[in-house]
Amino acid sequence: MTQETIIVWFRQDLRLADNPALHAAAKSGAKILPVYVLDDENAGEWKMGGASRWWLHHSLASLNADLGEKMVFLKGDACVQIASLAQGIKASAVYWNRCYEPWRINRDKIIKQNLKEMNIAVESFNGSLLWEPWEVLKSDNTPYKVFTPFYRKGCLSKDEPRKPLAAPKDVQFLEYKDGLSLSGLNLLPAKPQPRWDKKMEDFWEIGEKGAQKSLKHFLNNGLNDYKEGRNFMMKENVSRLSPRLHFGEISPNQVWHAARAKEGELTKDVDHFCSELGWREFSYSLLFHFPDLPRKNLQSRFDAFPWQQSDKNLAAWQRGQTGYPIVDAAMRELWETGYMHNRARMVVGSFLVKHLLLHWHHGEDWFWDCLVDADLPNNAASWQWIAGSGADAAPYFRIFNPVLQGEKFDPEGEYIRRFVPELKDMPNSHIHKPWEASPLILKAAGVELGKTYPNPIVDHSAARDLALEAFGKTKD
Repeated sequence: MTQETIIVWFRQDLRLADNPALHAAAKSGAKILPVYVLDDENAGEWKMGGASRWWLHHSLASLNADLGEKMVFLKGDACVQIASLAQGIKASAVYWNRCYEPWRINRDKIIKQNLKEMNIAVESFNGSLLWEPWEVLKSDNTPYKVFTPFYRKGCLSKDEPRKPLAAPKDVQFLEYKDGLSLSGLNLLPAKPQPRWDKKMEDFWEIGEKGAQKSLKHFLNNGLNDYKEGRNFMMKENVSRLSPRLHFGEISPNQVWHAARAKEGELTKDVDHFCSELGWREFSYSLLFHFPDLPRKNLQSRFDAFPWQQSDKNLAAWQRGQTGYPIVDAAMRELWETGYMHNRARMVVGSFLVKHLLLHWHHGEDWFWDCLVDADLPNNAASWQWIAGSGADAAPYFRIFNPVLQGEKFDPEGEYIRRFVPELKDMPNSHIHKPWEASPLILKAAGVELGKTYPNPIVDHSAARDLALEAFGKTKD
């Protein structure tokens, strides 16, 4: 009797351990053909940005090595590619872990229907979330729009997230010689040199092993004092697991249970860290129930907001040349590393939409291209939160003062000196507001405002007044 073959379609689950689809396929005893399809055609405007593609290349390379170089790489419309491959190798089934972006949900329904019409079985699994979005609902079966009841009443009232699965052993792979090479996906930036991505390589060890190392390092060095320390830019109290979770190099179940194992000694910090995983779940729930979230204000009253247009101010924000050191440091961290500290994300987001009155779409699009953890649910929900137009959003009058934020969360100016080196010799007393320094202090630090470092592009007090006036027009 011929041994059956199952295609395991890898997507946002680039790991061997705690991979439900891979685990089920291996358990069946069938031969396995692991596949990745780069589907820019169905993604439309949400095809991956440059930083995500760079990460994906290295993550796929790591996974392929762990699979003994058995991965098949394809490119194009996954509806066509998966059906053609399944038919060509006479696959008995296709297994995958579910994705939750609207375009992927719609596409996967079509693929599932096509395969079933070809008498090819389809099995999908939850490998990306602690709880399914359709399972966490209010008593009237409507979705939550406020985080605390979503997490406390919705998520925590459910069964504990399932325990992680071990990586399968003795997997039998189907030999398949067709398909593209990884380089054929063209995920890395094109020449000429030097490539912008090279500077990011020093910051990350990409792949499943790197994800496990990151988790272990955080639990040992960053979990203690997480609740307070996570706000400080230069402390180790952030996990930096977001790109790992997005690409599935590690599962939320692995992270959840590893953190809960520390609960006895660090209960307060563990609870807060797990609630941040809850925020991730909340974003996915919002996108699942409100698929227009990435482009449409969740609160329709914000459709009346009088956004401004300024290519000059937008470019200054993108390049980290606003004249506000904490904002500029954060934007340059993003460009150099593909990542930005969470507190810094709130500061630069507030600055864009409330100081510059530029539409949150501009921030969403820039982050989409520059973040290695660009994740449609989290990116869209976070920008709507900071703009005030989303679920459980920051109140319109909450306008971060970038000077005070810097003084509080980067008190020694280490973060600024790291990413804005032209200010490295400024004293702590003025590094967050160099425009208030005397000519003598500026000269001693080698700073010439307007030349070596810009003057502020807006005045905080005046910008705050304009923002409050603009937000007033959104009131019911």
